[in-house]
Amino acid sequence: MKKIILILLMAVGWFIYKPATAQVSINFNIGAQPVWGPVGYNYVEYYYMPDIEAYYYVPSRQFIYLTNGRWIFATTLPYRYRSYNIYSGYKVVINEPRPYLHFGAHKIRYAKYKGNNGRQVIIKNSNDPKYYVVKGHPKYNSGGKKVATPGKKNTSTVKANGGGKANSGGKGKGNGKG
Repeated sequence: MKKIILILLMAVGWFIYKPATAQVSINFNIGAQPVWGPVGYNYVEYYYMPDIEAYYYVPSRQFIYLTNGRWIFATTLPYRYRSYNIYSGYKVVINEPRPYLHFGAHKIRYAKYKGNNGRQVIIKNSNDPKYYVVKGHPKYNSGGKKVATPGKKNTSTVKANGGGKANSGGKGKGNGKG
């Protein structure tokens, strides 16, 4: 009987005691980001566009904007924003759940970015190989294949993982210091 109680206590103690473990979670969604999104972010949930006071939800690829006091979720912007250039308009990255619920605060905090057209480098214009996985990027999925420039001979090889190697094809007499 004592053995059973001892075994039972040891079993309960085993389940109560858990060694401390550290968990590190790193999220990446570069490939899901649109080519008009700003560079510099490995993970993005929402973009806020101060010029039109609307959001874009990256995971579902939907714009979120106010119409008659209601938030509308749509794959395209409404007609009233037809003159807005999504490529040059400034975008603020917001990684919080349902940021449109804090629209009043965002409208005030990010008002200073209205009219900052073209002052942000976007993914489409980036030469960073990590963005080559974004559909629509000029070097989309080059993955080690030669990337040709129209009208120009290009012998460089580009790898999407950043481990690319370049071959200039030249026959120079360099001394290797440079």
